[in-house]
Amino acid sequence: MTPRTDTPPAWDERTQLATFLDYARATALAKCEGVRAEDARKAPLPGSPLMTLCGLISHLRWVEHHWIQVVFLGEEPEGPLTEATDDDPDPEMRTAVDIPLPTLLAEYEEQSARYRRLVAEHDLDATARRSIRDGRHPNLRWILLHLIEETSRHNGHLDVLRELLDGRTGV
Repeated sequence: MTPRTDTPPAWDERTQLATFLDYARATALAKCEGVRAEDARKAPLPGSPLMTLCGLISHLRWVEHHWIQVVFLGEEPEGPLTEATDDDPDPEMRTAVDIPLPTLLAEYEEQSARYRRLVAEHDLDATARRSIRDGRHPNLRWILLHLIEETSRHNGHLDVLRELLDGRTGV
């Protein structure tokens, strides 16, 4: 597991962005440590039936896949996000309850390590091969900032879920 620190080893922009994304990723993993298998599949928020620890980790994994492999590299979409519809916009969260949390966490960690290397090989100003909704092509810097925001926002959800499930707070 990547050490959980928000203090970069150097103060250049690339190192700061990479450090904050790794910190957010490591926080998501830490919020799932020691959770019981049955609790990882529970959705304790009445208005959010798909919001489970398993669902959120799956979501984070597939969101990174979308932004790095599909948008930035221009690869063809794959995985559960390809099944999204207006009636089922988050299939990666729905189907995740059938996958053990340790498997989801291992896949997320392995993917993060691959993306860490991939990001190091590209300039922050490199432009994505695919456009976003407004037709523009973001650069890698924007994608990393977006992933930091997305992961950090969902860490708040993981924190609330964990407290509701077993009372654990902090991390």
